[in-house]
Amino acid sequence: MKTGLVLSGGGARGVAHIGVLKALEEKQIEITHLSGTSAGAIVGALYAAGHSCETILTFFKKVPIFHYKRYARNKPGFIDTIKFYQDFSPLFKEDDFKVLKRKLYVPATNLIEGSETIFTEGELIKPVLASAAFPGLFTPVIINETPYVDGGVLNNFPVEPLKDICDTIVGVYVNPLEDVYPHQLKHSYQVAYRAYHISFGSQCLPKFKDVDLLIAPKRLEKYGMFNLKAIDAIFEIGYEAAKQSLATFQIQEEL
Repeated sequence: MKTGLVLSGGGARGVAHIGVLKALEEKQIEITHLSGTSAGAIVGALYAAGHSCETILTFFKKVPIFHYKRYARNKPGFIDTIKFYQDFSPLFKEDDFKVLKRKLYVPATNLIEGSETIFTEGELIKPVLASAAFPGLFTPVIINETPYVDGGVLNNFPVEPLKDICDTIVGVYVNPLEDVYPHQLKHSYQVAYRAYHISFGSQCLPKFKDVDLLIAPKRLEKYGMFNLKAIDAIFEIGYEAAKQSLATFQIQEEL
């Protein structure tokens, strides 16, 4: 029995994925395959390596993102993505997909070809960092002499790798489109942020039909992608939404 889990990107909202994992464990649903973009790639990689939900949550709390030592120099971005390598390295026995306990698929965007690459073998940490490298804020990650950025640019809900493999697929989407009014779109960053989320929705909504259970916590709409002060609240929202969705859900094996 193969059960897959799709984890969308979403910045800090991705902490909700950890809450979902906790609820899945309590329901005794064993995840065998994971496919995650951006924050979903980070959570997916750590969970695939066998780390507990508590360890993953602590990781998100303790790793400083906007620290001056992370600032990029002479690179296209404010935060130097590769400087997070040292934070991830101790959490894996080896920097290779082969050491993972669950199968993992990590999409990233090839900036040269304008195409998606789904990493699933070879070195692990750089693809995960690339998948989470939000363009403009984080610098691209160089893999085999090619710059890669956020997998969410082309695929923020990567269900494709699991469709022909898994018997049951659970999807988690953490980017609800918030209700806004014209007076809330007066600044360029507000317009860009809104446009980015509209783009997310347009590419993801048609793919929701490909999962057996979709968990999309509406309450996350009040939390921004970089709201790092609300990690515990975001975790609880993911946990409670998953518990509610799983209350009447049965995987195929039990039907």
